Amino acid sequence: MIELLAPVGNMDCLKAAINAGCDAVYLAGKNFGARSFAGNFSNEELEVAINTCHLYGVKVYITVNTVIYDVEVDRFIEYIDYIHKLGVDAVIMQDIGMIDLVRKTYPNLEIHASTQANIHNLEGVKLCEELDIKRVVLARETPIELVKEIKEKTNTEIEIFVHGALCMSYSGECLMSALIGGRSGNRGTCAQICRQPYSLEIDGKIVSKNEYLLSTKDLNTLDNIGELIECGVNSLKIEGRMKRPEYVYLVTSMYRKAIDNYVKFKQTKITDNDIKELKKLFNRYFTKGFLFNEDNDNFTNPFRPNHLGIEIGKVLEYKNGQVIIKLADDLNINDGIRIIDNTDTGTVVTLINKNGSRVSNAKKGDIISIPYKEKVEKDSIVLKTTDYNQIKEIEEKIKIDKKIKISGKCILKNGEPIKLIISDSKNVVEKHSDYVIESAKTMETTSDRIEEQLIKLGDTVYEFDNLEIEKDSNIFVPVNALNELRREVINILNKLRMYKTEYKKKNYYISVDNFEKVNKRNVLISTYEQYLNVKDKYDIIYVDNEYVFNRINDKKCVLKIPRINEYLKNYNSNLLVSDLGSVCKYENVDTDFSLNVTNSYSVAFLHSLGVKKVTLSHELNYKQVSNLIKTYEAKFNKHPNVEVIVEANIEAMVCKYNLLKKYKVDEGYLIDRFNNKYKLKVKNNLMYIYDYKRTKLEDNYFDIGVNNIRVNL
Repeated sequence: MIELLAPVGNMDCLKAAINAGCDAVYLAGKNFGARSFAGNFSNEELEVAINTCHLYGVKVYITVNTVIYDVEVDRFIEYIDYIHKLGVDAVIMQDIGMIDLVRKTYPNLEIHASTQANIHNLEGVKLCEELDIKRVVLARETPIELVKEIKEKTNTEIEIFVHGALCMSYSGECLMSALIGGRSGNRGTCAQICRQPYSLEIDGKIVSKNEYLLSTKDLNTLDNIGELIECGVNSLKIEGRMKRPEYVYLVTSMYRKAIDNYVKFKQTKITDNDIKELKKLFNRYFTKGFLFNEDNDNFTNPFRPNHLGIEIGKVLEYKNGQVIIKLADDLNINDGIRIIDNTDTGTVVTLINKNGSRVSNAKKGDIISIPYKEKVEKDSIVLKTTDYNQIKEIEEKIKIDKKIKISGKCILKNGEPIKLIISDSKNVVEKHSDYVIESAKTMETTSDRIEEQLIKLGDTVYEFDNLEIEKDSNIFVPVNALNELRREVINILNKLRMYKTEYKKKNYYISVDNFEKVNKRNVLISTYEQYLNVKDKYDIIYVDNEYVFNRINDKKCVLKIPRINEYLKNYNSNLLVSDLGSVCKYENVDTDFSLNVTNSYSVAFLHSLGVKKVTLSHELNYKQVSNLIKTYEAKFNKHPNVEVIVEANIEAMVCKYNLLKKYKVDEGYLIDRFNNKYKLKVKNNLMYIYDYKRTKLEDNYFDIGVNNIRVNL
């Protein structure tokens, strides 16, 4: 059965997800999770959350999916040790060094490769399979055809995002927040740079002004659940760890409905009203995303970056502090609305006038007036962004504790102990009482009386779906004996359901080569003219253009292949690669900055796979690079071969979405509200966004043991 995986940002959301019918939840502790601004869970709350979920038959995956610095490794591994002992079902991880450390240290702890690991091809999944990584969360841009091929050719579990917010950049490939806002998405503090307004300049002309050009619509694949089930995807993941409990409940329940209906009837039976309910609660318009090959023009919403709600009418007139609206949908007191004209304003409705009278609600077709502070224009669109009744209805559903159906049989024979058998369909518990049944001296204990006591399950998570009483006639059974036996059986069942994976810890090991200390100056080029200018000045020349590379017969040259390769070609040369799939497929490779290497364990892991040289992440400063090399030498008694990019216009994003496509050009500029200009360039059908400023690192990296420094032209 396919798994429905729900997002949980706090204990209220946890209850909402369970009540809505999820099979598993993903959540984070207070550290190392890629959503630092969600509520998240203290260590004590994690224990409660895991035990609660397991009682309900729900698995728990904990996100530890930030990149890790060497100074954090001890604290990180202590945290992993703690949650492993708690009984977490799996950890979701991005950092390749920490994945290697955890899989070797805790062989019984299941690891899922996070979408931030940017695994987007068959070879990347095969590498995870070789490393005993149980599941891969594929990059959200991976098309369904490739998902099917991966499922056919590997045994690794595949998890797919099916609903919620999308990243503009390929997962794990965004540096824009870190470069501009000083808050790293790979460290859990994304500043939502893509939800900001920008202008677009092409050939010196502004073709789009102050719009939300990078703001994606929300993913919604309810119509495609059948295709995902049929192609063998193992888990359907809902995004939303920063969303409110009502959102978690409604979205999870919709996907539960779609999955169950498809399995039973081969159709999801999702209605237009279901979609309307989702839109009322939260939407930025919906897209099927690149998973289902959505058209480039239906991927972004340049008008507003936040909740749109549903359209419920138009403004007829504004006068005397009142806005007069003709409704196209219902409106109630306490609903939230926004009115869109040249501005974007909103209010909570506290008074509705209809035909001269105050009313608590109005219907489609009604003409009403409500108090409104801001003057608005005729024909402005009115949106409902909060449906008060919808929220209250969902809140009531969340309050009701979900119950686990159990069946039971109680056997009562004169002269024998009471026997009680209970089953939850997976576990069977059978126990005998200490009390031995006697003949009734005055009044017989009836079957109804016995059942009445046994079904008193109180505040447990269980309720009887079926209880069979098999008894001799004319027997007496004291109530306290029945109560005690029931409590004992339920306690045993609780312990069986609150399972824990066997904790096991081993010593970490790795074998790496020692590299000679050298001082090499390298360069990245893309044109033949650049090659002619640098060929005698640098030790290694990386060529970011296959056509140019094939023109050059120079042993110093190394071909840089594209950062994103859904299907990997064969090459007969040394390569600079940017993803784990390429590391798996090719020999004689160096790795580029986009693998986000931030610690000595990641360097060692890549060297152990045969990588000759490792380019470190742009997110490391001089002190952190120095500490990485010192830690590596102390830990492994070897010297690493690393590279630092000291001068470049840094690639801030790489996107499958192409903002330039409708203008039929390959270059342009994105301009932010501070008038900074970011170069846009289309290469290999992908759009690259470059930082507006050219980075120049002045420190002497050779002094701290860096073997290679690089300039990107």
